[in-house]
Amino acid sequence: MIKKVISIFSLKNYLASYGTVKNDAMSAAIELWDRLYHQNSKLSLASSIASETARLATLEMKSEISGSGRADFLNRFYKDALKKIRTAVEIACAKGGIVLKPYVSDGKILVSFIDAENFVPVNFDETGRITDAVFLDRFSSGKKVYTRIERHSFEGKNYIIRNSAFLSEQGGDLGKSISLADTEFWKDIEPYVCCEGVENPLFAYIKMPMANSVDIHSPLGVSVYARVVPLLEDAEKQYERLIWEFESGERALYIDESTVRRDKNGEKSLPDKRLYRMLNSGDDTLFKDWTPELRANQIKEGLNEILRRIEFGTGLAYGTLSDIENVDRTAEEFRASKQRSYTHICDIQSAIKNGLSDLAYAMDVLADLYLLAPSGKFSLSFDFDDSIIADRKIEFEEKLRLLEKGIINPWEIRAWYFGEEEQTARKKLNRLQRKEE
Repeated sequence: MIKKVISIFSLKNYLASYGTVKNDAMSAAIELWDRLYHQNSKLSLASSIASETARLATLEMKSEISGSGRADFLNRFYKDALKKIRTAVEIACAKGGIVLKPYVSDGKILVSFIDAENFVPVNFDETGRITDAVFLDRFSSGKKVYTRIERHSFEGKNYIIRNSAFLSEQGGDLGKSISLADTEFWKDIEPYVCCEGVENPLFAYIKMPMANSVDIHSPLGVSVYARVVPLLEDAEKQYERLIWEFESGERALYIDESTVRRDKNGEKSLPDKRLYRMLNSGDDTLFKDWTPELRANQIKEGLNEILRRIEFGTGLAYGTLSDIENVDRTAEEFRASKQRSYTHICDIQSAIKNGLSDLAYAMDVLADLYLLAPSGKFSLSFDFDDSIIADRKIEFEEKLRLLEKGIINPWEIRAWYFGEEEQTARKKLNRLQRKEE
């Protein structure tokens, strides 16, 4: 923690030279969310919430780049990035967001996943898109710690990438400035790159869609459990009470000291310290049974109510964490909770789409800059299997009724059902109609 604090101060001094600093409130919040995510507690609710949210959002998710030879080239590396998308989304759920930054190595386009601690937004436009950012990369060799700071920014019509390297003997600060060529790992990285014709940043940010209540002026997202942090602590305490209730309420047999044998050292010895306990009764009673009445049900009900509040605050349906069998709730309440969860997951899926679309754009620009593949247009498709969070059959029937009333077109149903773009759905329907004629 001390090293992390020193690093933040060192980074602040560096960023100050560019007229910006890392936001204290967001830094503290991100550290809190990260600590809760890695907390090895008995319930580990924070990591469970992030994991389940990411699972629902990426369940059977399919996406590809298609449309040309360039598209096929990009799709090879895009598919590799998608293999890690659930883990990336889980981290984004925990810490508010994650950066996907493509880079070129040996003619391949690889993707780095950068979490919130190593990413600092410097500037953003009126839509909230981050247009200027700093990225941190570190590795150690013995007692030496190397830090690389990479900044992406727009200057006029040019897109500028700057790289700086630092060496610290202490590990807690940036240390002294060194040349990138002094490190084996970064020797091939250019300190300054100027790109023309770049319209969007060459990185993608998957941001959680909730409002940022920590800093409303920050372009960063917030954790999916940001609003229930006190409840997470309450749940842990209540669960500890439940464990203590069982431990302290274990059945025991109190026996008079006079009935206890002594060991070879003359000390009184019980055959089973968990079951037997000594008692100096002072009367003729040699054995007393102690079987207390447990309050487990009341404690469980209290824990269940806390879990339900956590579910409500994190957009999860009732029963995801809580035990719905022990709660008297109406069918309407459960339906509403499922609808709330569905909306929440759809919002996160939209954020994933936006982030992956930005990633595809950045990969395409890199393919041009490094002359990796012939030019060509491409399209990006998405398909999310929402069968667990929505009744797909009912939704399909509703769309058919809308079609019968002339409210929507046939191609709209096809585009929704197969996850196709409008142009693709229209073409395939026209092809089927010509075959029928």
